[in-house]
Amino acid sequence: MSAFRTSGPARAGQYAALLAYLVFLAFPFLWLVSTAFKPATELGSLHPTWIPKDPTFDNFRQAFDEQPLLRAAGNSLLAALTAALVAVVVATPMAYVLARHRSRLTGAATGWVVVSQAFPFVLLIIPLFLVLKNLHLVNSLAGLTLVYVVWSLPFALWMLTGYVRAVPAELEEAAAVDGAGRLRTLVSVTGPLLAPGIVATALFAFVTAWNEFFFALVLLKSPEKQTLPVVLTHFLGAEGAADLGPLAAAAFLATLPSLVVFAIVQRRITGGMLAGAVKS
Repeated sequence: MSAFRTSGPARAGQYAALLAYLVFLAFPFLWLVSTAFKPATELGSLHPTWIPKDPTFDNFRQAFDEQPLLRAAGNSLLAALTAALVAVVVATPMAYVLARHRSRLTGAATGWVVVSQAFPFVLLIIPLFLVLKNLHLVNSLAGLTLVYVVWSLPFALWMLTGYVRAVPAELEEAAAVDGAGRLRTLVSVTGPLLAPGIVATALFAFVTAWNEFFFALVLLKSPEKQTLPVVLTHFLGAEGAADLGPLAAAAFLATLPSLVVFAIVQRRITGGMLAGAVKS
């Protein structure tokens, strides 16, 4: 057992590396929060500080006065939630089939799912625009939501396939021996163990759709239908000059939903994993 123990210096090095990584990840967000609460005089200072000397909410008031942030946030929320829900509902049974019935066809399908993620957005936008135009879904949240579902579905399917394979097939066989039917087995045995994976996949689909910018910029032209990432670009001037204070305030507000959703969901993911470990 001693061969697997980590020495003191090695453990200290691991913690130091982890701390450096956390600082690297947190720096942009902390600087964004600091900028959001700084007055205009501090934003133009040659010696910027981490903590605002005279914190103010003027940037938030100006951001709401200049742009329709609440309407844009509502559009983003509707598209992201719908896309996440539909992607999970469609991907879950497909992932179960790919995981439980392995063959050359399912292997090729899984490989294509991974390869499809390598295609850049620019190659897809023209044919995608033409398809949506024929369906009369250009400049509509329904069309944008459909794009988000199609875009997040391959990775959602890949994630859920891995979660299904992690559930022992012996549990389903034991339930069948006890007289449970296929539907009862899926609902009572497999479903609860897949819950953490389903939640994690839905979270991924939601965050991807919430932060997406390129498709929303190209497909939505009406100002009342634009999503939050597109509206944030309106704080940039014609020559690239940014209204830094309101932009930072609006960007800070745009990051809050993802943080709140993750904070709520992560406990359920951990609890579901522990429950699955006990059941297995």
